[in-house]
Amino acid sequence: MPKPIHAAQLEAQEQIITHLGQQFDRLRAAIATTVIGQHELIDCLIMGLLCRGHVLIEGVPGLAKTLTVTTLSAALDLHCRRIQFTPDLLPSDLIGTPIFHPGSGEFRTRKGPVFTQMLLADEINRAPAKVQSALLEAMEEGQVTLGEETFPLPQPFMVMATQNPIEHEGTYPLPEAQVDRFLFKALVDYPSRSEEAEIIDRLSVADPVRPQPVLGIAELEAARDAVRDIHLDVRIRDWLLDIVAATRDPASCGLAELAPLIEHGVSPRGSILLARTVRAHAFLQQRAYVVPDDLLSVLRPTLRHRLLLSYEADIDRVSADDILQRLITVLPPP
Repeated sequence: MPKPIHAAQLEAQEQIITHLGQQFDRLRAAIATTVIGQHELIDCLIMGLLCRGHVLIEGVPGLAKTLTVTTLSAALDLHCRRIQFTPDLLPSDLIGTPIFHPGSGEFRTRKGPVFTQMLLADEINRAPAKVQSALLEAMEEGQVTLGEETFPLPQPFMVMATQNPIEHEGTYPLPEAQVDRFLFKALVDYPSRSEEAEIIDRLSVADPVRPQPVLGIAELEAARDAVRDIHLDVRIRDWLLDIVAATRDPASCGLAELAPLIEHGVSPRGSILLARTVRAHAFLQQRAYVVPDDLLSVLRPTLRHRLLLSYEADIDRVSADDILQRLITVLPPP
């Protein structure tokens, strides 16, 4: 049961959130000097950081996915490494490996590129499942085990993985356990005509400008603490639970026709993470409490990859977003 919140406490939280929120507005503005458009993607990446989560970014090549990620890391002054996933990549190329040194007669650990604060896993679905799964421990526990030793990863740690749509040749679907470790799945679409015109005018004659750092780790940690304390009213929490329950049993809300399209509904982990992301969205709007629009804004990127659809849905070209839209149509906000 959420704790009751008093007016004085709410006012104090709002002052803190307003101050921190203005700094994150500066972060967005700094990113916008290099990345044109892609507002939803940028918000997903920022909310991923606020929630200590990871983000899967899907879109065809050439939509500035990689540029957005590297720009965010520069604006936060965090160390970022990029790994190009390929079919011949090995797990040791990612996490590292113990290496035997004949001179000393002992093993020494060679740490892989996963030991960074922001890891860009570029085209993650170009590598086979054994390489993708090598990220599981790092994403879930913030550590990597090499041989008999366990090494903590630098903090903050965030994985931002890009992938091309599965229907493109030469790709491997991500394992279900791997997909579930991502807080968001952001779908990147083509820019609008006006945005593309600005891209041509600005970037066809000069290289992208690397932004100067505008936020530090101390501000990020303070924002994370503020997000955790944002008030989630019991009525919105129950609405959230109703939507999640409907993905498991659509007939419970009068949508029995959706049951054959859903193989598995959203797990309790999805409910927990959705409750976190609605708070992060409220923070970016500089509010100390969650409103229904926060849930509507983060519902699809938080849950679309947690709904396992059936073969029948694939035949009928029904997406997870389509099903979520049907659910919120019959389950209106409180």
